[in-house]
Formats: sequence, structure tokens, C-alpha cells
Amino acid sequence: MTPHVEPDPQAGAAVKAADRAHVFHSWSAQGLIDPLAVAGAEGSYFWDYDGNRYLDFTSGLVYTNIGYQHPKVVAAIQEQAGKLATFAPAFAVDVRSEAARLIAERTPGDLDKIFFTNGGAEAVENAVRMARLHTGRTKLLSAYRSYHGATSTAINLTGDPRRWASDTASAGVVHFWAPFLYRSPFYATTEAEESARALQHLEDTIAFEGPATIAAIILETVPGTAGIMTPPPGYLAGVREICDKYGIVFILDEVMAGFGRTGKWFASEHFDVVPDLMTFAKGVNSGYVPLGGVAINAEIAATFDKRPYPGGLTYSGHPLACAAAVATLRVMEDEKVVEHAAHIGENVLGPGLRELAERHPSVGEVRGTGVFWALDLVKNKETREPLVPYNAAGEANAPMAAFGAAAKKNGLWPFINMNRTHAVPACNVSEAEAKEGLAALDAALAVADEHTA
Repeated sequence: MTPHVEPDPQAGAAVKAADRAHVFHSWSAQGLIDPLAVAGAEGSYFWDYDGNRYLDFTSGLVYTNIGYQHPKVVAAIQEQAGKLATFAPAFAVDVRSEAARLIAERTPGDLDKIFFTNGGAEAVENAVRMARLHTGRTKLLSAYRSYHGATSTAINLTGDPRRWASDTASAGVVHFWAPFLYRSPFYATTEAEESARALQHLEDTIAFEGPATIAAIILETVPGTAGIMTPPPGYLAGVREICDKYGIVFILDEVMAGFGRTGKWFASEHFDVVPDLMTFAKGVNSGYVPLGGVAINAEIAATFDKRPYPGGLTYSGHPLACAAAVATLRVMEDEKVVEHAAHIGENVLGPGLRELAERHPSVGEVRGTGVFWALDLVKNKETREPLVPYNAAGEANAPMAAFGAAAKKNGLWPFINMNRTHAVPACNVSEAEAKEGLAALDAALAVADEHTA
């Protein structure tokens, strides 16, 4: 694939100038950033106004599960805009009903009622509200090494440094350690030990916080930005048992892991676990129009049969977003995108990343499944010291910055968080594209290797 526009640096400079004059960017010191001006995108690639093309190993923010500009989804949005561009959420609208039906067909168990939001953070906010109202309790438990969104309650639930500036310690949130054998907080040496000790730690936390005070436990089924740490066998089933024991609502956050990312429609299928509430967004329509939601089980839905649910959004179930979801889910079904993601993970990305780990001293561990992988980069494989310190910035982060620059020089746009790089291309990435990405990672890791001991 080649860029679909002729290089036009002057146009790119104008785009950049307008951005710097008027756009306020998230998670950034505004005077220190230099955002790339993007001229176009298609499939697994995007390009700038200078004609440089990049293989996107980030899927945007891990949401373009069917790649950029899929013609069937673009056409569906255009068709819906011509038919009914918008309508208030209190009405029954055909495309909204169909989107809900298609999502409910794929969610596990009896998660058959769908509350639509504009994105993942709002989904988490509303799932928590439902849990609190259903139980009459207020306290929430969530894990360190997690991300649940940037709105008020969601950011307090989050377990990474993005929480710190907004953490008022007043949202009723208690954090606990979830399992992560490579950097075990429980001194475990096997997955079985890690699972058992993590479950005991969780139950101890509940005991000391007071079981009757806890409305919900929320977990990312497979934590995403925090490091793609697949939970060990038995852990999520154990959390399900603990929630049942104490009458606690179990919420699984599938905003990033859902809709094919792990090689299943939802990551919970890998563990045969059904939560009470499931949040989703991102891949539900590949991010073409903002959409998220909460899938609700029958018991919690019944709480609001006669009692009004005190929540709503002006754009809940927006027709354009729902049209994109309907088209995306049909594309994924027709083109067997979920099965393809599983194939790419098992036969291309998994083996390829493990082979890189064998050759590069900077790669401490490879984790993942489907098109959802992380490389844990280290200074020393024996000590597992991270390549950069936790939440490093400035000069302390220089090794990861050098790695990122090398990846981009080789035509790969990398996903980097702290001492990790994630391989999270589109779920329909081709074998050739995945191998192209592996080759670019190989070259970039040689730069990371220079910082090992």
C-alpha cells in the first residue's frame, strides 16, 4: 500500500499550526508535545503529509479492530446519515435496537440488556452506579495495574499513575493486587500459587473492608494498557465465587479486550466466567463513531423494572454510532475476523515475539493472545529490572524513547507504556503485515538492547 495523497508538507504544516494554536491534547504537557499531522489511513496503515507510511501496531488506542476505513462500515454510516442522522435515546430506533440485539447475541450468559454510552469511561461510571443501586452499598474494589477511564469514578478506579492527580480518595474505591506472576506481589513461583495467593489477598481485603459495604469488584478481564497480564487459570472463576459468597456485583471491563481482540468475541470466554455487568466500547464499532455500553444481567436489569434508573446521556445509542456497530459486527462475522485474530496470535505474533525474546536481551517476557501482546522490556533478564523506572519521564525514559524512535524510523508506529511495548494491530491484520511489524520490532529492539546490563 502507498499513501493515497501526494506528499504535501505545506498542508501538513498548516494542520500542525492549527492544532498547536487551538487543540488541547489529553494526558500531555501542551508545550512539550509535537503531534504528527496525519493525512490519511486505510487498513493497518496510516501516513503523514510528508508521505511517510506507518504500520499501526496500536490500532489507534486499541480500538480499530477491523482497521481504518473499512468500506462496508463507512458506507453504513453514510447510509444512516441520509436516513436518520440522530434521534433522542428515549425512542425505539431500528438501528439502535439491532445494535443491542447483535451485542447481546455475543455477550456471555444472560447479559442481554444493553445500556449505551458514548465510550468506555461512561460505561464504567454507569456500571458502578447500577451496582451501587442494586446492592444498596457504596464501596468499590479494583486492581492496581488497571485502567478504567478518566471520568470521576472511573479515574479513581484506575490503578496506574494517571489516577494520582485526580485521586481524592473520596470515591469509595479500595485497590488490591491482582495476579501477575512475572512481577508477583505474592512471591509466587507458579501460576497455581499466584492464583491462590491473589484470591486469598482479595478475600482478606474484603474481610477488612467489610463485605456488607462492598457494592462491586471491577476487573479488566485481561488488563490492557497496564501490561496485558492474562490472569492465571482459576483466578477469575475464584473472583466469581467470592462475589457470589458476599453478594458483591462482579463487573468485567472488556472495553479494550472485547470484540475479537483476544481471539474470542469477549476475553471472558477464555475463562468460562460470566460477570453480572460487562462494560464495552472501542472494538464494538472499531471506533468509527464513539460508542460504549454496559451489558446487564437479568437480576440487575430487574432492579429497574419498576424503579427508574437515574442515569442517561443525550447521545446514548446514537444512530450513526449504532449503524457503525451493526456494520462492524456483521463484517467481523462475515469475514471471520475473530477467528483470524486467534490464528494470527497462535501462528504469527506469538511465535514471532517469542523468537525475538530469545535473541534480544532487552525482552524479559512475552505475554498475550490473539492480537493482544506485550513485551516487558528489562535491563537484565535475570533480575527483571525494568528497562526504565516506573512512570519514568524525561532523561529516565530515554531508553524507551530511543526504542520508539527506532520503531518509527522503520515504519512501525509502536504502542509504548512505561517499560513495555505492546503488539496490538488490527484484528484483521494480514500475516504479511504482522511479519512486517515483527521485523520492525526486531530492528528497534536492537536499540533497546544497548541499554541492558
